[in-house]
Amino acid sequence: MAVSETMTAARMHKVGGELKLEKLPTPKPGDMDVLVRVKACGIVPNLGNILANWPTWFPHMPQPPLPAVFGLDPAGEIAAVGRQVHGLKPGDRVYINPGRSCGTCRHCRRGDSIACKHYAFQGYFGFSEDALQTFADYPIGGLSEYTVAPSSAIVKIPDIMTYEQAARLGYLGTVYSALKKANAGPGDTILVNGISGTLGIAAAIFGPAMGVRKILGTGRDRKLLQEVKALAPSRIEVFSIDDGSVTEFAMKHTDGEGVDAFLDCLGPGALHETFLQGLRGLRRGGIAVDIGAVMGPVAIDVHWLMDHNQRLYGSAWFTTQEGQEMADLVAAGAVDLSMLETQGRKLSEVNEAISGIAQRHGGFSNFVIYP
Repeated sequence: MAVSETMTAARMHKVGGELKLEKLPTPKPGDMDVLVRVKACGIVPNLGNILANWPTWFPHMPQPPLPAVFGLDPAGEIAAVGRQVHGLKPGDRVYINPGRSCGTCRHCRRGDSIACKHYAFQGYFGFSEDALQTFADYPIGGLSEYTVAPSSAIVKIPDIMTYEQAARLGYLGTVYSALKKANAGPGDTILVNGISGTLGIAAAIFGPAMGVRKILGTGRDRKLLQEVKALAPSRIEVFSIDDGSVTEFAMKHTDGEGVDAFLDCLGPGALHETFLQGLRGLRRGGIAVDIGAVMGPVAIDVHWLMDHNQRLYGSAWFTTQEGQEMADLVAAGAVDLSMLETQGRKLSEVNEAISGIAQRHGGFSNFVIYP
């Protein structure tokens, strides 16, 4: 497969500044890397805020050194592989899990790469100053014609999954991993705060495929909530938080016992009380997983958690194996991603695309850039 010596990429030169289209050398894969021709790269509703405000909001979590090529969720076609890569080949259709770790610390060696102190999202941000080494190793995000990633980060996608759908796997995978951490499965009832949003809708998509008996979803927009319910009408119940207590909603649908698992997908600006109401909707022995990043100190009664044998996890992302499981569920016909409404723009329109994300159809909207 012919690869050009140069490529077009969108680079940011100053915090909050526009991304500029530039010609850069096409990166070359290392021995255990792959070079991917990007066909679609996902962008999320809060990307504009992240590019403009992240260093102020979270100075302890660095972004790639400027000038930088961002882009979190690329999907495309393998163009070349390193000499020690044997399970992948040019022409393979793939999604790149952007989670990067050192690969050699004790956490990485035991399969817990997200615990690595070097952990970072390629083309996005890291979780400590140690992530700067990771950005040096893999500096190019998905808003470019080509990007290089470790072969261990590659998810092979089936022909029935479009590149646009694959570019959503990052946020779908965050919920899928949370469902697995909560041991959600046959017979269970789960509660999802923010089910109609970019994150939460994944619970309505993957929960039924994992055998979850009942999904209780909350949000504000009643019309949007009804559209989510329509994805699996007999298994999804929805509730607007403007109509009362999330706890009472959970208890009503579990005969007073409480839900088996609670996923909070609410964003940083959400009320603490809505999160706490979800916690109080757990049954004895239930599991809560936070993936929405409600900000600030939250007053949690840890004595209650202990007495009720409950667990509260924070879950930042998902593994490549979990990404492959999602793709395999689509390949098997167990999951249908056709409800995603793609709004795609060319790389030359990336700044307009980022500024226009405020207008969206909840979690049904799927924004991508075509490099």
